[in-house]
Parts: sequence; structure tokens; C-alpha cells
Amino acid sequence: MPQTRGQFFDDISRLFSDAAGLADSARREVETMGKAQLEKLLSTMNVVSREEFEALREMAIKARDENEKLLARIAALEARNDSVNRGHD
Repeated sequence: MPQTRGQFFDDISRLFSDAAGLADSARREVETMGKAQLEKLLSTMNVVSREEFEALREMAIKARDENEKLLARIAALEARNDSVNRGHD
């Protein structure tokens, strides 16, 4: 009788192991299908990739920095021009 009980628990253990493996496989399949559907949906929308966004972000930062430098240069030139014009008045 003890061997039958041990076999029964071994069978139950295998059943649960198989069920866990099946559940994991099902989860991976659902994730794969979900990703595919999401990618299909995003491809129909006008959405940029992360790489495109980062490249554009870097360009915007660079342009802002250049604009700040140019504004400072313009202010310095205007100040110099004002002092020169005051000297001629």
C-alpha cells in the first residue's frame, strides 16, 4: 500500500509539473501574439521609434544650445554697437 501512495504522489507531482510547463508555454504564446498585435497596431499609426525620438531629442538640445550662444553673441554685438554709436553722438 505505501508504494501505491508514493506512486500516486509521484503521478500528482508530474501532473502539476506538466500543467506548470503548459501554463508557461501558453503564457509565452499569449505574449508573442500580444506583441505581434501591438506591433501591427503601431505600424498603422504615425508613431516614431525610440531611436528616432532620441535622435530628434539630441538635435533639439543641440539647436537650443546653438540658439543660446547666438543670442548671447547678438546681445554682445548690439551692446558694442550701442557703445560705438554713443561715442559718435
